[in-house]
Amino acid sequence: MGQRRLFYGWVVVGASAVIVCVGMGALFSLGVFLKPMADSMGWSRGAISSVALLNWIAMGLGSFFWGALSDRLGTRGVALAGGLLLGLGLVLSSQVQALWQLYVTFGFMVGFAVGAFYAPLTSTATKWFTARRGLAVALVSSGIGVGILAIAPLARALTNLWDWRVALLVIGDLAWLIIVPVALVIRERPSEMGAAAMGGVARAGREYAAREVLAAPQFWAIALTHFACCAAHSGPIFHMVTHATDQGIGGMVAATAFGVSGLSSIVGRVGGGVLADRVGIKPTLLAGLALQAAMIVLYLFVRDVGLFYGLAIVFGVAYGGVMPLYALVTREYFGEKVMGAAYGGVFLVSTLGMGIGSYAGGWLYDRFGSYAWLYGGSFAIGALAVVLALSFRPPRPVASLTPAPAAH
Repeated sequence: MGQRRLFYGWVVVGASAVIVCVGMGALFSLGVFLKPMADSMGWSRGAISSVALLNWIAMGLGSFFWGALSDRLGTRGVALAGGLLLGLGLVLSSQVQALWQLYVTFGFMVGFAVGAFYAPLTSTATKWFTARRGLAVALVSSGIGVGILAIAPLARALTNLWDWRVALLVIGDLAWLIIVPVALVIRERPSEMGAAAMGGVARAGREYAAREVLAAPQFWAIALTHFACCAAHSGPIFHMVTHATDQGIGGMVAATAFGVSGLSSIVGRVGGGVLADRVGIKPTLLAGLALQAAMIVLYLFVRDVGLFYGLAIVFGVAYGGVMPLYALVTREYFGEKVMGAAYGGVFLVSTLGMGIGSYAGGWLYDRFGSYAWLYGGSFAIGALAVVLALSFRPPRPVASLTPAPAAH
Protein backbone atom coordinates (compact mmCIF):
# COMPACT_ATOMS: atom_id res chain seq x y z
CA MET A 1 0.00 0.00 0.00
CA GLY A 2 2.97 2.34 0.56
CA GLN A 3 2.89 5.51 2.66
CA ARG A 4 -0.24 7.16 4.01
CA ARG A 5 -1.32 9.99 1.76
CA LEU A 6 -1.13 13.53 3.05
CA PHE A 7 -4.51 14.76 4.27
CA TYR A 8 -5.59 17.31 1.63
CA GLY A 9 -6.78 19.75 4.30
CA TRP A 10 -3.11 20.53 5.03
CA VAL A 11 -2.59 21.36 1.32
CA VAL A 12 -5.53 23.81 1.57
CA VAL A 13 -4.02 25.31 4.76
CA GLY A 14 -0.55 25.64 3.13
CA ALA A 15 -1.94 27.23 -0.04
CA SER A 16 -4.08 29.62 2.05
CA ALA A 17 -1.06 30.67 4.15
CA VAL A 18 0.99 31.41 0.98
CA ILE A 19 -1.82 33.54 -0.51
CA VAL A 20 -2.33 35.44 2.78
CA CYS A 21 1.46 35.94 3.02
CA VAL A 22 1.71 37.60 -0.43
CA GLY A 23 -1.50 39.65 0.00
CA MET A 24 -0.85 41.03 3.49
CA GLY A 25 2.86 41.50 2.78
CA ALA A 26 1.99 43.64 -0.26
CA LEU A 27 -0.52 45.67 1.80
CA PHE A 28 2.00 46.38 4.58
CA SER A 29 4.77 47.31 2.10
CA LEU A 30 3.26 50.81 1.88
CA GLY A 31 5.24 51.73 5.02
CA VAL A 32 8.48 51.00 3.12
CA PHE A 33 7.43 53.20 0.19
CA LEU A 34 6.26 56.12 2.35
CA LYS A 35 9.53 58.11 2.47
CA PRO A 36 10.65 57.39 -1.16
CA MET A 37 7.20 58.45 -2.43
CA ALA A 38 7.19 61.58 -0.28
CA ASP A 39 10.72 62.50 -1.47
CA SER A 40 10.12 61.89 -5.19
CA MET A 41 6.54 63.19 -5.52
CA GLY A 42 6.50 65.95 -2.90
CA TRP A 43 3.48 64.43 -1.11
CA SER A 44 3.24 64.81 2.66
CA ARG A 45 3.71 61.75 4.86
CA GLY A 46 0.29 62.39 6.37
CA ALA A 47 -1.34 62.30 2.93
CA ILE A 48 0.38 59.00 2.04
CA SER A 49 -0.41 57.56 5.50
CA SER A 50 -4.11 58.20 4.91
CA VAL A 51 -3.84 55.68 2.03
CA ALA A 52 -3.18 53.08 4.79
CA LEU A 53 -6.42 54.06 6.55
CA LEU A 54 -8.27 53.64 3.23
CA ASN A 55 -6.53 50.23 2.87
CA TRP A 56 -8.03 48.99 6.12
CA ILE A 57 -11.53 50.27 5.29
CA ALA A 58 -11.42 48.74 1.78
CA MET A 59 -10.01 45.49 3.17
CA GLY A 60 -12.75 45.29 5.80
CA LEU A 61 -15.50 45.90 3.24
CA GLY A 62 -13.78 43.42 0.93
CA SER A 63 -13.66 40.76 3.68
CA PHE A 64 -17.43 40.95 4.14
CA PHE A 65 -18.18 41.12 0.39
CA TRP A 66 -15.79 38.31 -0.61
CA GLY A 67 -16.69 36.24 2.46
CA ALA A 68 -20.40 36.29 1.60
CA LEU A 69 -19.52 35.57 -2.06
CA SER A 70 -17.36 32.58 -1.06
CA ASP A 71 -20.35 31.06 0.81
CA ARG A 72 -22.25 31.07 -2.50
CA LEU A 73 -19.62 30.55 -5.19
CA GLY A 74 -16.68 28.94 -3.36
CA THR A 75 -13.37 30.29 -2.13
CA ARG A 76 -11.17 29.18 -5.05
CA GLY A 77 -12.87 31.63 -7.46
CA VAL A 78 -12.81 34.39 -4.83
CA ALA A 79 -9.06 33.91 -4.16
CA LEU A 80 -8.37 33.89 -7.92
CA ALA A 81 -10.32 37.13 -8.46
CA GLY A 82 -8.58 38.72 -5.46
CA GLY A 83 -5.15 37.72 -6.83
CA LEU A 84 -5.89 39.21 -10.26
CA LEU A 85 -7.18 42.45 -8.69
CA LEU A 86 -4.22 42.69 -6.27
CA GLY A 87 -1.66 42.38 -9.08
CA LEU A 88 -3.54 44.97 -11.14
CA GLY A 89 -3.74 47.41 -8.21
CA LEU A 90 0.01 47.15 -7.51
CA VAL A 91 1.03 47.45 -11.18
CA LEU A 92 -1.22 50.50 -11.65
CA SER A 93 0.19 51.98 -8.38
CA SER A 94 3.67 51.85 -9.94
CA GLN A 95 2.45 54.24 -12.67
CA VAL A 96 0.63 56.90 -10.59
CA GLN A 97 1.32 60.59 -11.24
CA ALA A 98 -1.16 62.14 -8.78
CA LEU A 99 -2.07 61.39 -5.16
CA TRP A 100 -5.74 60.66 -5.95
CA GLN A 101 -4.57 57.89 -8.31
CA LEU A 102 -2.66 56.25 -5.41
CA TYR A 103 -5.85 56.43 -3.31
CA VAL A 104 -7.71 54.51 -6.03
CA THR A 105 -5.01 51.97 -6.98
CA PHE A 106 -3.26 51.21 -3.67
CA GLY A 107 -5.81 52.53 -1.18
CA PHE A 108 -8.93 50.98 -2.63
CA MET A 109 -7.94 48.30 -5.18
CA VAL A 110 -5.14 46.70 -3.15
CA GLY A 111 -7.12 46.93 0.10
CA PHE A 112 -10.31 45.48 -1.43
CA ALA A 113 -8.33 42.69 -3.17
CA VAL A 114 -6.58 41.61 0.04
CA GLY A 115 -10.04 41.30 1.65
CA ALA A 116 -10.55 38.26 -0.64
CA PHE A 117 -7.90 36.25 1.21
CA TYR A 118 -7.83 36.09 4.99
CA ALA A 119 -11.49 35.77 5.99
CA PRO A 120 -12.65 33.50 3.09
CA LEU A 121 -9.56 31.24 3.25
CA THR A 122 -9.77 30.95 7.04
CA SER A 123 -13.45 30.03 6.69
CA THR A 124 -12.57 27.31 4.17
CA ALA A 125 -9.80 25.91 6.39
CA THR A 126 -12.32 25.39 9.23
CA LYS A 127 -14.42 23.12 6.97
CA TRP A 128 -11.55 20.62 6.68
CA PHE A 129 -10.96 20.16 10.41
CA THR A 130 -13.05 19.30 13.45
CA ALA A 131 -9.94 18.06 15.27
CA ARG A 132 -6.87 20.37 15.22
CA ARG A 133 -8.97 23.21 13.83
CA GLY A 134 -7.14 25.72 16.04
CA LEU A 135 -3.78 24.72 14.56
CA ALA A 136 -5.14 24.86 10.98
CA VAL A 137 -6.58 28.37 11.40
CA ALA A 138 -3.43 29.53 13.21
CA LEU A 139 -1.22 28.37 10.31
CA VAL A 140 -3.35 30.36 7.81
CA SER A 141 -3.11 33.39 10.14
CA SER A 142 0.69 32.99 10.42
CA GLY A 143 0.86 33.89 6.70
CA ILE A 144 0.27 37.52 7.79
CA GLY A 145 3.42 37.58 9.96
CA VAL A 146 5.52 35.78 7.33
CA GLY A 147 4.27 38.21 4.66
CA ILE A 148 5.32 41.29 6.64
CA LEU A 149 8.73 39.71 7.34
CA ALA A 150 9.32 38.65 3.72
CA ILE A 151 7.77 41.34 1.50
CA ALA A 152 8.93 44.46 3.40
CA PRO A 153 12.68 43.68 3.02
CA LEU A 154 12.05 42.72 -0.63
CA ALA A 155 10.31 46.07 -1.22
CA ARG A 156 13.22 47.88 0.48
CA ALA A 157 15.85 46.00 -1.59
CA LEU A 158 14.05 46.65 -4.89
CA THR A 159 13.60 50.34 -4.01
CA ASN A 160 17.31 50.65 -3.18
CA LEU A 161 18.31 48.89 -6.42
CA TRP A 162 15.95 50.86 -8.70
CA ASP A 163 13.12 52.93 -7.22
CA TRP A 164 9.68 52.55 -5.63
CA ARG A 165 7.93 52.30 -9.01
CA VAL A 166 9.98 49.27 -10.10
CA ALA A 167 9.48 47.72 -6.64
CA LEU A 168 5.68 48.03 -6.90
CA LEU A 169 5.72 46.66 -10.44
CA VAL A 170 7.74 43.58 -9.40
CA ILE A 171 5.57 42.89 -6.32
CA GLY A 172 2.46 43.21 -8.52
CA ASP A 173 3.85 40.68 -10.98
CA LEU A 174 4.77 38.36 -8.09
CA ALA A 175 1.18 38.57 -6.81
CA TRP A 176 -0.07 37.26 -10.17
CA LEU A 177 2.69 34.62 -10.51
CA ILE A 178 2.16 33.20 -7.00
CA ILE A 179 -1.50 33.72 -6.03
CA VAL A 180 -3.19 32.67 -9.31
CA PRO A 181 -1.64 29.15 -9.58
CA VAL A 182 -1.73 28.54 -5.80
CA ALA A 183 -5.45 29.48 -5.64
CA LEU A 184 -6.19 26.67 -8.12
CA VAL A 185 -5.30 23.97 -5.53
CA ILE A 186 -7.92 25.24 -3.03
CA ARG A 187 -10.84 22.86 -2.50
CA GLU A 188 -13.94 24.06 -0.69
CA ARG A 189 -14.72 21.02 1.47
CA PRO A 190 -13.46 17.46 2.04
CA SER A 191 -16.34 15.87 0.09
CA GLU A 192 -14.87 17.36 -3.14
CA MET A 193 -11.88 15.05 -2.63
CA GLY A 194 -13.93 12.07 -1.47
CA ALA A 195 -12.69 12.62 2.10
CA ALA A 196 -14.09 13.54 5.50
CA ALA A 197 -12.98 16.39 7.76
CA MET A 198 -10.05 15.58 10.07
CA GLY A 199 -11.69 14.48 13.32
CA GLY A 200 -14.93 13.38 11.62
CA VAL A 201 -18.20 15.20 10.96
CA ALA A 202 -18.80 18.31 13.09
CA ARG A 203 -21.65 18.09 15.57
CA ALA A 204 -24.91 19.51 14.31
CA GLY A 205 -25.85 22.95 15.54
CA ARG A 206 -28.30 25.62 14.58
CA GLU A 207 -27.99 26.71 10.94
CA TYR A 208 -28.01 30.50 10.53
CA ALA A 209 -28.89 32.61 7.52
CA ALA A 210 -26.50 35.53 6.82
CA ARG A 211 -29.01 38.18 7.95
CA GLU A 212 -29.67 36.25 11.20
CA VAL A 213 -25.96 36.39 11.97
CA LEU A 214 -25.96 40.21 11.90
CA ALA A 215 -28.96 40.28 14.26
CA ALA A 216 -27.42 37.84 16.78
CA PRO A 217 -26.05 39.39 20.02
CA GLN A 218 -23.18 36.88 19.97
CA PHE A 219 -22.01 38.20 16.57
CA TRP A 220 -21.68 41.69 18.04
CA ALA A 221 -19.97 40.37 21.19
CA ILE A 222 -17.32 38.66 19.01
CA ALA A 223 -17.02 41.60 16.57
CA LEU A 224 -16.71 44.28 19.29
CA THR A 225 -14.14 42.22 21.22
CA HIS A 226 -12.09 41.88 18.01
CA PHE A 227 -12.53 45.63 17.37
CA ALA A 228 -11.29 46.56 20.88
CA CYS A 229 -8.41 44.07 20.61
CA CYS A 230 -7.25 45.56 17.28
CA ALA A 231 -7.81 49.18 18.37
CA ALA A 232 -5.66 48.43 21.45
CA HIS A 233 -2.66 46.91 19.64
CA SER A 234 -2.63 48.70 16.26
CA GLY A 235 -1.38 52.05 17.65
CA PRO A 236 1.47 50.49 19.68
CA ILE A 237 2.47 48.32 16.65
CA PHE A 238 2.32 51.18 14.11
CA HIS A 239 4.19 53.66 16.35
CA MET A 240 6.60 51.16 17.99
CA VAL A 241 9.70 52.27 16.07
CA THR A 242 9.01 56.01 16.49
CA HIS A 243 8.32 55.60 20.22
CA ALA A 244 11.57 53.64 20.69
CA THR A 245 13.66 56.28 18.90
CA ASP A 246 11.98 58.95 21.10
CA GLN A 247 13.35 57.00 24.10
CA GLY A 248 16.89 57.27 22.68
CA ILE A 249 17.00 53.78 21.14
CA GLY A 250 18.79 53.71 17.75
CA GLY A 251 16.69 53.60 14.58
CA MET A 252 18.10 50.29 13.31
CA VAL A 253 17.74 48.65 16.75
CA ALA A 254 14.13 49.88 16.96
CA ALA A 255 13.32 48.61 13.46
CA THR A 256 14.86 45.22 14.32
CA ALA A 257 12.73 45.02 17.48
CA PHE A 258 9.69 45.67 15.28
CA GLY A 259 10.71 42.74 13.04
CA VAL A 260 11.31 40.51 16.08
CA SER A 261 7.84 41.40 17.35
CA GLY A 262 6.38 40.35 13.98
CA LEU A 263 8.32 37.08 14.14
CA SER A 264 7.15 36.33 17.68
CA SER A 265 3.56 37.04 16.56
CA ILE A 266 3.86 34.00 14.25
CA VAL A 267 4.88 31.87 17.27
CA GLY A 268 1.93 33.38 19.14
CA ARG A 269 -0.54 32.57 16.36
CA VAL A 270 0.48 28.91 16.16
CA GLY A 271 0.77 28.60 19.95
CA GLY A 272 -2.65 30.23 20.45
CA GLY A 273 -4.26 27.85 17.97
CA VAL A 274 -2.69 24.75 19.56
CA LEU A 275 -3.62 25.98 23.07
CA ALA A 276 -7.23 26.61 21.96
CA ASP A 277 -7.40 22.98 20.74
CA ARG A 278 -6.17 21.81 24.15
CA VAL A 279 -7.84 24.04 26.77
CA GLY A 280 -10.63 25.76 24.82
CA ILE A 281 -11.03 28.99 22.88
CA LYS A 282 -12.42 31.27 25.60
CA PRO A 283 -9.73 30.68 28.29
CA THR A 284 -6.98 31.06 25.65
CA LEU A 285 -8.53 34.31 24.37
CA LEU A 286 -8.94 35.79 27.88
CA ALA A 287 -5.32 34.97 28.80
CA GLY A 288 -4.01 36.45 25.52
CA LEU A 289 -6.04 39.66 25.83
CA ALA A 290 -4.97 40.16 29.46
CA LEU A 291 -1.29 39.64 28.50
CA GLN A 292 -1.66 42.09 25.59
CA ALA A 293 -3.11 44.82 27.87
CA ALA A 294 -0.30 44.29 30.42
CA MET A 295 2.40 44.56 27.74
CA ILE A 296 0.89 47.78 26.31
CA VAL A 297 1.00 49.58 29.68
CA LEU A 298 4.63 48.47 30.26
CA TYR A 299 5.69 50.47 27.17
CA LEU A 300 5.20 53.60 29.29
CA PHE A 301 8.03 52.55 31.61
CA VAL A 302 10.63 50.80 29.41
CA ARG A 303 13.74 52.75 28.38
CA ASP A 304 16.38 50.00 28.29
CA VAL A 305 17.19 48.30 24.94
CA GLY A 306 17.18 44.76 26.38
CA LEU A 307 13.84 45.26 28.13
CA PHE A 308 12.41 46.87 24.98
CA TYR A 309 13.33 43.75 22.97
CA GLY A 310 11.82 41.47 25.62
CA LEU A 311 8.64 43.53 25.64
CA ALA A 312 8.43 43.47 21.82
CA ILE A 313 8.72 39.66 21.85
CA VAL A 314 6.03 39.07 24.51
CA PHE A 315 3.75 41.72 22.96
CA GLY A 316 4.10 39.94 19.58
CA VAL A 317 3.19 36.58 21.15
CA ALA A 318 0.15 38.15 22.86
CA TYR A 319 -1.37 40.00 19.89
CA GLY A 320 -0.50 37.16 17.51
CA GLY A 321 -1.92 34.51 19.84
CA VAL A 322 -5.42 35.98 19.99
CA MET A 323 -5.84 36.67 16.25
CA PRO A 324 -6.85 33.16 15.03
CA LEU A 325 -9.27 32.68 17.94
CA TYR A 326 -11.98 35.01 16.60
CA ALA A 327 -12.41 32.81 13.51
CA LEU A 328 -12.64 29.71 15.73
CA VAL A 329 -15.30 31.17 18.02
CA THR A 330 -17.27 32.48 15.00
CA ARG A 331 -17.20 29.01 13.42
CA GLU A 332 -18.19 27.37 16.71
CA TYR A 333 -21.17 29.64 17.13
CA PHE A 334 -22.51 30.17 13.58
CA GLY A 335 -21.52 26.94 11.83
CA GLU A 336 -20.14 26.20 8.39
CA LYS A 337 -22.82 27.38 5.97
CA VAL A 338 -22.49 31.14 6.56
CA MET A 339 -18.94 31.15 7.96
CA GLY A 340 -17.64 33.35 5.11
CA ALA A 341 -20.21 36.10 5.72
CA ALA A 342 -20.10 35.75 9.54
CA TYR A 343 -16.31 35.93 9.87
CA GLY A 344 -16.10 38.49 7.05
CA GLY A 345 -18.45 40.69 9.11
CA VAL A 346 -16.41 40.21 12.30
CA PHE A 347 -13.22 41.00 10.39
CA LEU A 348 -14.77 44.13 8.84
CA VAL A 349 -15.47 45.51 12.34
CA SER A 350 -11.93 44.60 13.49
CA THR A 351 -10.26 46.41 10.55
CA LEU A 352 -11.97 49.63 11.67
CA GLY A 353 -10.22 49.13 15.02
CA MET A 354 -6.88 48.68 13.21
CA GLY A 355 -7.37 51.85 11.18
CA ILE A 356 -8.62 53.99 14.07
CA GLY A 357 -5.89 52.80 16.47
CA SER A 358 -3.06 53.59 14.04
CA TYR A 359 -4.52 57.00 13.18
CA ALA A 360 -5.34 57.93 16.80
CA GLY A 361 -1.73 57.27 17.88
CA GLY A 362 -0.45 59.93 15.48
CA TRP A 363 -3.24 62.37 16.33
CA LEU A 364 -2.64 62.05 20.10
CA TYR A 365 1.09 62.53 19.62
CA ASP A 366 0.57 65.67 17.51
CA ARG A 367 -1.89 67.01 20.10
CA PHE A 368 0.02 66.25 23.32
CA GLY A 369 3.64 65.82 22.16
CA SER A 370 3.91 62.40 23.81
CA TYR A 371 2.94 58.77 23.23
CA ALA A 372 1.83 58.41 26.88
CA TRP A 373 -1.80 59.09 25.88
CA LEU A 374 -1.61 56.43 23.15
CA TYR A 375 -0.34 53.72 25.51
CA GLY A 376 -2.69 54.74 28.32
CA GLY A 377 -5.70 54.78 25.99
CA SER A 378 -4.66 51.51 24.31
CA PHE A 379 -4.35 49.82 27.72
CA ALA A 380 -7.89 50.95 28.65
CA ILE A 381 -9.32 49.63 25.34
CA GLY A 382 -7.32 46.40 25.78
CA ALA A 383 -8.81 45.94 29.26
CA LEU A 384 -12.28 46.54 27.76
CA ALA A 385 -11.59 43.70 25.27
CA VAL A 386 -11.03 41.34 28.23
CA VAL A 387 -14.38 42.37 29.76
CA LEU A 388 -16.18 41.92 26.41
CA ALA A 389 -14.64 38.45 25.92
CA LEU A 390 -16.05 37.39 29.30
CA SER A 391 -19.54 37.75 27.73
CA PHE A 392 -18.93 34.93 25.21
CA ARG A 393 -21.44 32.12 25.66
CA PRO A 394 -21.23 28.63 24.20
CA PRO A 395 -23.57 28.12 21.21
CA ARG A 396 -26.96 26.60 21.93
CA PRO A 397 -27.50 23.18 20.32
CA VAL A 398 -30.49 22.69 18.04
CA ALA A 399 -33.57 22.11 20.19
CA SER A 400 -34.82 19.19 18.11
CA LEU A 401 -31.58 17.24 18.53
CA THR A 402 -31.51 14.68 21.32
CA PRO A 403 -28.45 12.63 22.26
CA ALA A 404 -28.10 9.96 19.61
CA PRO A 405 -28.02 6.29 20.62
CA ALA A 406 -24.71 4.49 20.19
CA ALA A 407 -25.83 2.45 17.17
CA HIS A 408 -27.25 3.91 13.95
